[in-house]
Amino acid sequence: MTSILLKAAAFVLVIILGYGLKRAGLFGEGATDTVTKIMLNITLPAAIVTGFCGFEKNGTLFALVLFGFFCNVGMYLVGFVISIRKGRAKKALYTLNMPGYNIGAFTLPFIQNFMGPSGVVATCMFDTGNAIMCTGGSYAVTACLVGNCDGSPVTVKSFFKRLLSSTPFDTYVVMLLLAGLGVRIPEAVNTLLSPVAASNGFMAMLVIGMMFEFKAKPEYLKSIALILAIRYTVAAVLAWAAYFYLPLPLLMRQVLVILLFSPITVLSPVFTEKCGGDAGLSSFAGSVSILISIVIMVTLIAAMHIG
Repeated sequence: MTSILLKAAAFVLVIILGYGLKRAGLFGEGATDTVTKIMLNITLPAAIVTGFCGFEKNGTLFALVLFGFFCNVGMYLVGFVISIRKGRAKKALYTLNMPGYNIGAFTLPFIQNFMGPSGVVATCMFDTGNAIMCTGGSYAVTACLVGNCDGSPVTVKSFFKRLLSSTPFDTYVVMLLLAGLGVRIPEAVNTLLSPVAASNGFMAMLVIGMMFEFKAKPEYLKSIALILAIRYTVAAVLAWAAYFYLPLPLLMRQVLVILLFSPITVLSPVFTEKCGGDAGLSSFAGSVSILISIVIMVTLIAAMHIG
């Protein structure tokens, strides 16, 4: 238990470090964007590739891609139903903040640290399905419903262009194709990328700290409470069903339980603003969800005797 708490505390300290350094003015303008790009385009792809090293073709793992996709679709539909009689801003807020799991920049480092390469592979498979929605899919559908703020049309071409411009998503797709074809990643690649992959946890938590916002407004509370209450209630139901009823190995069920409690994706505020919603409200909801997810994940890891 002490080991688990110390590992979790290390992540929390890096988040606090990133936030504290930002507030102290140590990072110049644009520093957050720079560090985010390093994480998204270098350390996270490296972690994905090394996670697939030694991967054994397994049909069960490929089912996790569909599971990740349909979890997003289900949550998107919940957001749509809640906002069906509301205005443009609320439609954007609920449909873009109900679905989407912040896995690459948040949960993957936890899995990497506590559950090793096998856990990373299962996480990557789930996140491939998740990424289809959270890196552009949900935004494209919502933009079709309410229209882009700048009046630009949403087309099939722009949808796939936005989706394929994500380096982590492209890496997932390539690794998934190689895994499906039974192509193994050379051990030399694992050796070369391991030092970079090992730094992903630190970089991801630093980015979260630098992006963290905690500017609560009274008018935010009702919407945030509704979004978070639904997200975590559904997560609890799905996690319970996955752990006790899915015919999967114990490790995969444990991974799914943790993944379902991932916080709101960091892309939600960006897409919310593009569709005419309140980006500040979305950002605050995401920040609060990070705090909640840290507590829940540490509790689950301890309860399931992981690490």
